[in-house]
Amino acid sequence: MTDPVLFALAVLAILATPGPTNTLLATAGAAGGWRRALPLMPAEIAGYLIAICTIGLALGPAVAASPALGMSLRIAVGLYLLTTAWALWHRAGGAPAEVARVVTPLRVFVTTLLNPKAILFALGVVPFGTERVWPYLTGFAGLCALVALGWIGFGILAGRAAAATGRGHVVPRIGAAAVAGFAALLLVSPLLR
Repeated sequence: MTDPVLFALAVLAILATPGPTNTLLATAGAAGGWRRALPLMPAEIAGYLIAICTIGLALGPAVAASPALGMSLRIAVGLYLLTTAWALWHRAGGAPAEVARVVTPLRVFVTTLLNPKAILFALGVVPFGTERVWPYLTGFAGLCALVALGWIGFGILAGRAAAATGRGHVVPRIGAAAVAGFAALLLVSPLLR
C-alpha cells in the first residue's frame, strides 16, 4: 500500500479496532491516569515495529510454508493473553496501583509484539516491496502514538465514570474479560475451520 493517504487510513482503522493492546492501554488509563499510562506508548510502538519488521521480512514466509508453526504461534499468543487476563482480573478488586502493576511497559510490549494486528500490517499494509519503507514505518509510529492517546483517554474517562459510581474495579475486570475474549478467539478460531 504505497499511497500515503490510504496507508494512513488503513493504519488508523486497524489500530483503532479494539484488541489486547488497546484494552491494556485503556485499563492503564482507568487505573492510573495519564502519568502511569503514557510510558506504555513507547512499549507499544516498539512492539509493533519489531513485530511488523520481523514478520514482513522473515517470519511471514516461514509461517506460510509451515502451518504448524503458525498454529504454534497462535497457541502461544492465546496462552500469554489468558495469563494477562487472569492477572488483571485478580488485581482488579484492589487499589488502582495493583492494576498498574499488571499493566507494565514490558507487558504492553510483549502483548503488542504478539498482537495479531501486526500480521495485517506486515503482510498487507506496510509496503515492504518498495525502495523506501522507512517513511511508512515512521508514519506508522506517529499514528500508533495518536491512537494510543485516544485509548488511554477513553480509559481515563471510563475509570472516572466507574469511580464516581463506586465501581472503580469494573473497568479492569472488563479489560480482563476483553483480553480473555481475544485469547479465546485465537485459540478456538482454527478449530472452527
